[in-house]
Amino acid sequence: MPAVLQPATRTVRSRMLDSVRWDGYRPRADDIVIGTYSKCGTTWMQRIVSMLVFQSAAPRPIWESSPWPDMRLFGPVEPVLATAEKQTHRRFFKTHLPLDAVPVYEGVKFIHVARDGRDAVMSLHNHQFNFSSESVRRFDHVSRNDPKFGDDFPPVPENAATFFADWLDGRDGQGDEGASFFHVENTWWAARSYPNILFVHYNDLTANLTGEMQRIADFLEIGIPGPLWPEIVTAAGFHAMKAQGAALMPAAQTLWDDGVSRFLHRGTNGRWQDVFSSDDLARYDTRVKTCFTPELARWVSGGTMAGRDD
Repeated sequence: MPAVLQPATRTVRSRMLDSVRWDGYRPRADDIVIGTYSKCGTTWMQRIVSMLVFQSAAPRPIWESSPWPDMRLFGPVEPVLATAEKQTHRRFFKTHLPLDAVPVYEGVKFIHVARDGRDAVMSLHNHQFNFSSESVRRFDHVSRNDPKFGDDFPPVPENAATFFADWLDGRDGQGDEGASFFHVENTWWAARSYPNILFVHYNDLTANLTGEMQRIADFLEIGIPGPLWPEIVTAAGFHAMKAQGAALMPAAQTLWDDGVSRFLHRGTNGRWQDVFSSDDLARYDTRVKTCFTPELARWVSGGTMAGRDD
């Protein structure tokens, strides 16, 4: 078993996530972990990595191929880890935890995807407000039966501006500051010099998908035959993923009203500009200046296009 390079130093238990569920993880030296704050391009990266690993642009159920140990909605973690143990392909996991809540093992590669917090919140509101009644029931059950909370999952306001205001007031951590946007981004940024971590930004994927996918393939040391490369790049586009959504994410049909079309909603940035109040946008700017270094603030807001000092 690979040696531990950095043990988890923080326990995170929010209404959605529980870092203790990683305790049973048995790493393999070539594992891949995709780590993000929610709605920052996680599924997009899972699709890209899946096509690189399987050397195919054919639609394959993403969530069945890519285990997500920290998610509490899907019941006990043992079946999730058992599925991972049975996988014979190069494994790629998903997490929304901060890096200090995940153990880092020798050989395991991490891909962190960042996005401007305001864009993430717009997408997160659509994501949470449109949970199906069955999903809400599951979240209520988890929250109500956890002694840390003991109540139902907080209702999601219909108005995105209200949701953003609540998010700024602490809702982004869903009951644990360790799961907050600002803590998550700080922990990954602190490890930006690690050779086993690749930083990718949503804006860069949007602006230069081919170049970013090549950078990801190089990092993972995966070669793609020339004729297959354009097929994979095309299949990684937002519209292609949405068209194949039922095959890529069959479980979405029960998790959200309108199914996968709600999950893969628009994939665009900047929609917050005409939605959030000027006061709350000023509060966001203050949080960024207080919680992030100037270099991290530039990176989170724009990726390489904003300039990076690392």
